[in-house]
Amino acid sequence: MLKAVIFDMDGVICHTNPFHSIAFQQFFAKRNLNPTEAEYVEHMYGKNNGYILSHFLGRKIEGTELALLEDEKEGLFREIYKDEVNPISGFMEFFEKLKSEGLLTAVATSAPRANLDLIIGVLGIGEQMQSQLASEDVSKHKPDPEVYLKSAAKLGLKPEECLVFEDSFSGASAGINAGMKVVGVLSSHTKDELPTCDLYIEDYKNLDLVHIQQLFK
Repeated sequence: MLKAVIFDMDGVICHTNPFHSIAFQQFFAKRNLNPTEAEYVEHMYGKNNGYILSHFLGRKIEGTELALLEDEKEGLFREIYKDEVNPISGFMEFFEKLKSEGLLTAVATSAPRANLDLIIGVLGIGEQMQSQLASEDVSKHKPDPEVYLKSAAKLGLKPEECLVFEDSFSGASAGINAGMKVVGVLSSHTKDELPTCDLYIEDYKNLDLVHIQQLFK
């Protein structure tokens, strides 16, 4: 039975990828690097900063250096995005529907805590999220299921009572690896670019709660 819905954030609650691209462009331009959009699609969307920075800078970025560079890039992102926060079409109405049905809700993102605080804060839904986990809360990143298993534990539920909304291959894989049902949000990727999900949506406008509960029958 469905008891909780866990949302990834980037590309799921808000379509932030274009703004992350701008932040990375500014970050890399300072270092005389100019990745193409195709490279971003392959090596940025849905990936954690350790992977992204190591890939584009051409060497292993970790530890203190990773923390400093990540801080610089995410600071650029927050500066660009703070006045642009805008949920994916229909998200707020769908979220309200979940709450009116008494379902638990959570966010589980690979983004840093400061990004989560910014977005959830602007949308004003923090108090209605029974769990909020960011990159600092896990040691293993998606596709590892750690962030989803920790979310379920924090909600006091079994993985099979949770539904995940994800937009990337690594994120959807993490939900599947956690033993949860997964809805693929096609904001950044096509169906073919995601693992097999239980349902796919373009946005939340016509998303029916009854339809979602059927997945758990």
